[in-house]
Amino acid sequence: MSSLKVAVAQIRCEPADLTANLAAHLDAIARARGEGVELLLFPELSLTDYLAAPDCEALAQTPDAEVLMRLADAADGITISAGFIERDERGSFFNSQGLFRDGRLLAIHRKLNLPGYGALREDRVYARGSDLASVELAAGWRAATLICADAWNPALPWLAALGGANLLLLPAASALGAVGDGFDNPRGWAINLAHSAMTYGLPTLFANHCGTRGGATFWGGARILDASGHELARAGAGSELIVAELSQADGEAARRRLPTARDSDPALVGALLRDLISNSESISS
Repeated sequence: MSSLKVAVAQIRCEPADLTANLAAHLDAIARARGEGVELLLFPELSLTDYLAAPDCEALAQTPDAEVLMRLADAADGITISAGFIERDERGSFFNSQGLFRDGRLLAIHRKLNLPGYGALREDRVYARGSDLASVELAAGWRAATLICADAWNPALPWLAALGGANLLLLPAASALGAVGDGFDNPRGWAINLAHSAMTYGLPTLFANHCGTRGGATFWGGARILDASGHELARAGAGSELIVAELSQADGEAARRRLPTARDSDPALVGALLRDLISNSESISS
């Protein structure tokens, strides 16, 4: 069974500065390549920084944009996952994460669960994605991407596992106090990440922002978890590159030991959802 050397780049982004942020990406890619890394994850919206009210007209990129092609060219022999504001052919804007390798943009995940609570107002800025697919990497690894709040919709990690993913990429932009009312973001993420990794036997890479800007304090805490939910590496509060080795055999053993996805019976869940929707419509009418 193969292993995969992975890394998370917890970089301090510059607000709306594509040039500076691209340079930070290229530096992290070079350092990761020097350590023999095969897969490198950057945070959510890493090319623009996470902005409460972004100038999407100025910052959005189409999939063939020069800045994305430069990232693709830098992904020579290493798979890169980085975040950007995407503009589609109709002019809609998406919070997107691209997967790059060997001069190509392999796949794009558009954020599905757009928060509209606390200090978060993405539902007013971006269109909602409509697809969740895993992408085949080298040596039998299939990676699914969930962007930040996607991971807080309990159905989405489950669907990623059902779709055949054996690795979860989770870029985020989590700031202290963003949810409000005393919610502890670092503790909440620790519970969420360990739960999903252990429940579905999904090794997980979590990439967060770091530093304070625009009134937001990003707490860092990027980490890599194995298929049993154990932390293999964790970053502090500042810029850092963390590296770990994942074992395909360990993941398969975890999923045999706790076959949650195998035994979850999506047909039953679908029937229960239809009943719930029917009952809700009957009550509302």
